[in-house]
Amino acid sequence: MDLRAWIPDNLTWLDIGLAVASLIVGWVLSRFAKRGVRAIGHRTPGITDPMTNLAGRITQYTIVLLGVGVALAFLGANIQPLIAMVVVVAVVLVLVLRGIADNFAAGVLLQTRKPIVVGDEIQVEGPDGEVTGTVIELNGRAVVLTTTDGRVVHVPNGSILRESIINNSTHGARRSEVHVRVRRSVVAVDAILERLLDAVGSADGVHQREHPRALVTTVSPRRVSARLQFWHHPLHGVAVTDAVVRALGVVIDENSWVGIVTSEQTPSPLTPPEDV
Repeated sequence: MDLRAWIPDNLTWLDIGLAVASLIVGWVLSRFAKRGVRAIGHRTPGITDPMTNLAGRITQYTIVLLGVGVALAFLGANIQPLIAMVVVVAVVLVLVLRGIADNFAAGVLLQTRKPIVVGDEIQVEGPDGEVTGTVIELNGRAVVLTTTDGRVVHVPNGSILRESIINNSTHGARRSEVHVRVRRSVVAVDAILERLLDAVGSADGVHQREHPRALVTTVSPRRVSARLQFWHHPLHGVAVTDAVVRALGVVIDENSWVGIVTSEQTPSPLTPPEDV
């Protein structure tokens, strides 16, 4: 086989040297680029080692292929088919990895802007309605939540940025309330509310720096209804509300009152009964 048939007539030693230099430069730059990408990935929170290694290898191979293409161009080869193939592969990769890239970019924004952090309780929109859970992990693809009933929810990073989220932990405390209805006798309304508020303030988990307050909703000659509001740790709402309801029940029994305590808002009838 005559190799001279494969070599262009106008090829010079300078072209060969430039082609070899392109290969060497491409290989060296690919090594440095791979190390740089891995270093950035290791310093970015939420990006796992496999993702960092994959990004480093893709960067390295891309630069190596670029060096090969430049070397072939110096040798006078027709690289248009190669360019067309690279463009087609790049378009396919973009279409296939578009969702992954979107979530990855959104994850970087979440790590830098920090609207949520691990340990926050947030409320997001799920396929079956609103989902409330505690953030246990932030990675390059999703925000991982655990709910109070033991479910683990993976919310894509892109959805976190596109949709509205409610962060229950940013303030450091959360307010809850219970509803109380007590039958009146000779005791004044203010006296009843004072005893109820003392019971709320003494319940386990109720914050002392924000004092509980009572909002009267109904007053009649026979009864008083009120909403009792109190502050607590953002993740302890259920347990603290349970303690408050129990404490109010004890106060009602100790004072021989006839009353009802509930943590759920119930619709009022058009004609409220007067027995309680």
